[in-house]
Amino acid sequence: MVDTPAVEEPFSPASGRTSPADKSTWFGHPRQLARLFTTEMWERFGYYGMRALLTLYLTKHFLFSDQQATGLYGGYTALVYLTPLVGGLIADQFLGSKRSVKFGAIVMALGYFTLAFGGSPAKPYAMIDGQRYEVVVDNFVDRPSSDPNEARFVVAEGKKLQIRGNEDGSISLLDNGQEAQRLEKGRFESGADRNSMTITIMLLALSLISVGNGFFKPNISTIVGTLYDQGDRRRDSGFTIFYMGINLGSIGGQLFCPLLADYFGWWAGLSLAGVGMLISYALIQFDGGRLSGYGERPDSAPNKDIIIYICALVAVPVLMFLFHNLMNSQPAAEGSGFIGYIASLSLMGKLLFGTFLVSVPGILIWSYTKGTRVEAQMMTAAMILIIFNVFFWTLFEQAGSSLTLFADRNTDRSVFGLFTLSAPQTQNFNPLFIVLLAPVMSALWIGLAKRGLEPTIPVKFSVALMGVGAGFLLLVFGTQFAGAGNNFQVGLWWLAGLYLIHSIAELCISPVGLSMITKLSIARVVGLMMGVWFLSISVAQYVAGVVAQFASVETVGGQVTNLKVSLDTYTGTFTTIAWIAIGAGVVLFLLSWPLQKWMHGVK
Repeated sequence: MVDTPAVEEPFSPASGRTSPADKSTWFGHPRQLARLFTTEMWERFGYYGMRALLTLYLTKHFLFSDQQATGLYGGYTALVYLTPLVGGLIADQFLGSKRSVKFGAIVMALGYFTLAFGGSPAKPYAMIDGQRYEVVVDNFVDRPSSDPNEARFVVAEGKKLQIRGNEDGSISLLDNGQEAQRLEKGRFESGADRNSMTITIMLLALSLISVGNGFFKPNISTIVGTLYDQGDRRRDSGFTIFYMGINLGSIGGQLFCPLLADYFGWWAGLSLAGVGMLISYALIQFDGGRLSGYGERPDSAPNKDIIIYICALVAVPVLMFLFHNLMNSQPAAEGSGFIGYIASLSLMGKLLFGTFLVSVPGILIWSYTKGTRVEAQMMTAAMILIIFNVFFWTLFEQAGSSLTLFADRNTDRSVFGLFTLSAPQTQNFNPLFIVLLAPVMSALWIGLAKRGLEPTIPVKFSVALMGVGAGFLLLVFGTQFAGAGNNFQVGLWWLAGLYLIHSIAELCISPVGLSMITKLSIARVVGLMMGVWFLSISVAQYVAGVVAQFASVETVGGQVTNLKVSLDTYTGTFTTIAWIAIGAGVVLFLLSWPLQKWMHGVK
């Protein structure tokens, strides 16, 4: 999971607290860790439960095209990793971590419950040679898992003609299974009537969640850091326990939210995410004094709470505008090149890319003019690793978009014939493997370090990149066994294998990222470098949505019209990004020797 901690505030004797080491413990750690662990677990329950449903919610309930849905998903996750930069700064200067967490929890819960109000599903229609026709759906189920007997029909001259896509891009209209008419590519276009107020409410919900997340995400980690004295050796293991809550919450949310959405409707699954967020809020608000003195407002900070809360709510319509602009952005014209592509980006994309493209060379120029030769080399190594970090998370983060759609359309999700997972529940493979493999990987690094064989940070990054590519290649290999006889669906275990390899890759890059930044940065700009690190993840989330758009499949009323075309599209896209990842990993591996030299002993 892409959850990176904020920089922890060191324990300060001047705060008036007694040393945490003098208090009762929980598994050898301060008792307060148990409450913060549970708070984070329930917050992640809500976040990942909602995230598991989002892409399918957009394509099946709102009937957005794959391109629109994955683009909007990428924009949302980009903001989720960008807003903590502002939320962390506000907490440090004004609110304190605890107030920020409570405010963020309330705003996120409001966002989840708002998203649960989806209104009536969008109504599909078709345009044939410029004329509009009604589209009706037999056995329609407005849930994450569609009925396999669902079928889409065009109503023309009193007849219901079933819609079937062909491999050449044409559309066949079937009358009782026989082709009544074939429409060449371009003559048939699908669309949907959506209530504009419902879309506005949906964008309001995503904006509320993004703002609330900015206050919650960085500051719960900061409170954990205050539980330990500076130099307390329990700190690292305490954060290990704390981040186990992330994965446990993720597993629960991605299991139960889709389950309720399938049984009762989208509103139930999304409302359960909101309930998880309310539990998280209650654990902090009604702590019985257990967190008294932790994460409080800085002593010198003025009380500007009301102004900050108002400004945060004012930011919501600003984010709504960015989402709306993203949804209506047009692709670049063919042959326009990189400049044309940048010009065609949404306003959100321009802001992210522009900031990143300016900050990376800008900081490097500053480090070479103001720092020593050693400092400049270390900063260069850090920036190169940050750039490759964008590559990794861009491809890894297909999980919530293109891989979820692949799981829904082209994966046989039966588990040994005993039961069937829903498409969003397949995202649970990642946190399950993280929980199982994290201790193994940790022991592996320790064992290799004792023998002087532990890979360097650049080598770990390169292995992670090649690993994410290998995961996609494994899935592509599995697609050769998917044919007409099994409805062009691959077995579930090929998808599980991808997540296994991706989880191993994640454990090679995620735990060392922030630590690497703090060690390589010039001390007086370490905060800025942390910001660039989070910005790199935000850029990666946005680009992940763009990459997922290349796997877009033609749908009518939320359903693909030809599963073979769908399978071929995903296979082609996954093959391309696999080789890009492996190629990037090989390049970084070759750069690892000069990079390690520039890192001057940092491990």
